[in-house]
Order: sequence, then C-alpha cells, then structure tokens
Amino acid sequence: MTLQINITPNGRMSLPADVRKRLGLTGGGAVYLDETEDGVVLRTASQAVARAQALAEQYTGGNPDASVDAFLNRRREDSGE
Repeated sequence: MTLQINITPNGRMSLPADVRKRLGLTGGGAVYLDETEDGVVLRTASQAVARAQALAEQYTGGNPDASVDAFLNRRREDSGE
C-alpha cells in the first residue's frame, strides 16, 4: 500500500487514522524511522524490537550464552566481582 502523506512547513506529518489503528498507535506512540537505499521505513516500537531480535538471532544462532546478560555475567566472573 502506498499513501501520500503531506509534510507541513514545520516538518510535521500525520499518519491516517486507519493506519494508526492497524499499527496499534491509536493513543499515540513512537515510530522509528530508518533510511535505506530504497527510501524511508517507519516501524512501531514492537516492529523495531522484533527486527532487532531477528538480527540478533542471525548472529547468535539462538545460543543463550550469546545474550547481553550472559556476557555481563562472564565479565563479572572474570573480574572477580
């Protein structure tokens, strides 16, 4: 789906109500903007988290010892904390 969204002179833009409703942004909320070679991508917070988790999965292969918490615990153990 392609929508035209106008930007005001002060840089504001409005997402149509039906789009906000589908994305769960009816009470307001944040979206994240990514610039890509193809253009601009807007993501909700939950979409951005899911994307980050998918990227992490690619690099860790689901290994629980590759988590940030596991890394910090190993650092603490190594330093004697």
